[in-house]
Amino acid sequence: MHKFLTLVKIEGKQALRSFDGLLFGVGMPLGVLVLIATIAGNQQVAQGSYTFLDSSFSSLLAVGICATAFMGIPLTICDYRDKKILKHYRVTPISPLLILAAQFFIGMLTALLSAGTIILVSTAFLGYQMNGSWLQLIGAYFLVMVSMYSIGMLIASLCPTLKIANVVCSFVYFPMLFLSGAMIPFELFPKALQQVASVLPLTQGIKLLKSVTINEPVGNPLLIVLLMLGITLLCGSLAVRIFRWE
Repeated sequence: MHKFLTLVKIEGKQALRSFDGLLFGVGMPLGVLVLIATIAGNQQVAQGSYTFLDSSFSSLLAVGICATAFMGIPLTICDYRDKKILKHYRVTPISPLLILAAQFFIGMLTALLSAGTIILVSTAFLGYQMNGSWLQLIGAYFLVMVSMYSIGMLIASLCPTLKIANVVCSFVYFPMLFLSGAMIPFELFPKALQQVASVLPLTQGIKLLKSVTINEPVGNPLLIVLLMLGITLLCGSLAVRIFRWE
């Protein structure tokens, strides 16, 4: 535990030196929330019993997860690999699991700050009232988080250099961000695009969050839970097993 806390302290100081995570993980979803609430917040979604604000609330909770999972964790670890920092870590008692866990914890703090901001602004200033259970929302949120982070950690373990990681992360991050419904309401997509976007894991995660917040099934919640658990176990175990030190 002492090694973990020491590593988290070091990584936390490094994270505070960069405002990219706060800008894209916290500021951007908040701006989109206010924009959607101003333009179409009270409008009913076509063929739905909920409003665009209801839909955007659950979707924007996932933006902080997406930013830290696919741009934060992989790029940080690959940058350490390029700078030979991981090579130096290798001769210490620190294990790949400990390194990944510390990055997970730092990313989680940013994601929680993003989610907390969305919840505070929605409920205190935009008149949002959730129909579902807050306890279930917390459980669904952390399930989506660990599954997306496991994918990010697998990318971090696979990519040998920061340059390659940038390409891979961009290829994963932007489709997840814009096609999953995280930034643009999924209901606005044409049916054909919705079918394509449904292949993305984050799309299914957002459907799970939406099922909880509007208290109506969106997709198949039980199947989505099993999918998220499967992704977490598979990608997480692979990330630790094939972790590259250099």
